[in-house]
Amino acid sequence: MVLGAMSALITPFKNQEVDFETYEMLIKRQIKYGMDACVPVGTTGESATLTHKEHMECIQVAVEVCKGSQMKVLAGAGSNSTQEAIELARFAQKCGADALLCVTPYYNKPSQEGLYQHFKAVADSVEIPVMLYNVPSRTGVNIDIQTIKRLKKDVKNIYAIKEATGAMDRVVALGSEVSDLAILSGDDAINYPILANNGKGVISVTGNLFPQEIAQLTHSAIQGDMYQSYEINTKLYEINQILFCESNPIPIKASMFLSGLLKNLEYRLPLVPPSKENMAKIQKILEKYEVRL
Repeated sequence: MVLGAMSALITPFKNQEVDFETYEMLIKRQIKYGMDACVPVGTTGESATLTHKEHMECIQVAVEVCKGSQMKVLAGAGSNSTQEAIELARFAQKCGADALLCVTPYYNKPSQEGLYQHFKAVADSVEIPVMLYNVPSRTGVNIDIQTIKRLKKDVKNIYAIKEATGAMDRVVALGSEVSDLAILSGDDAINYPILANNGKGVISVTGNLFPQEIAQLTHSAIQGDMYQSYEINTKLYEINQILFCESNPIPIKASMFLSGLLKNLEYRLPLVPPSKENMAKIQKILEKYEVRL
């Protein structure tokens, strides 16, 4: 299973094409600083604006770069089309991904039965482990705890959930109701509280900038050193906050550009660069931190 410290990778662009040279460099940096896994083409990777071919190429490149290292690949294989999600899942398995991250279908707003059938169909189409991804603020639908409980009982390779609701009461309830499901933080602001509540890892946006710190925060908690984990989480508070001053991944890509990790600041429409005011705020916060290249 894929657990521990992970970054939701951004997808760099150059002249509106995927910049695979920079992409490989960013993944190697994640390996260098001790992350357990990378997550290509999740929502932070602007997967909604990539072509099907680009999505597959990003997974394939991530798998190739991680070969021979300690880092695993949790491949984004979500879509609002169940059939497309199945195609991505099968491709990811074929090219060697260790596990899949499957987001709730966006825009469709399916019923709980629709969600159950969607996730079951995707997970049944492959043999590798599948992590559910619940982010209602972006998809418009929340996976009920009873639906998650049913999926965990009925589908053998569903092993975890990335929780990005920002609600600790839900995390506590989920841990109580579905105790054999691994819960991972999908919200950097509450990485520490989720880890302290028996969370099994984080999938971090901030990890694109600070992989070493996110790895240390996660590993400290898992090893029982909750005070060190708390200290790191507190230190990262301001950057965690500013990275969501506009829609993700707008601020994280701007931060990486300002820090020298990206040569180009490019997005795919409808995403655009941050406002001048927010760019100035991001720059001011970054001055308080040291970004290791």
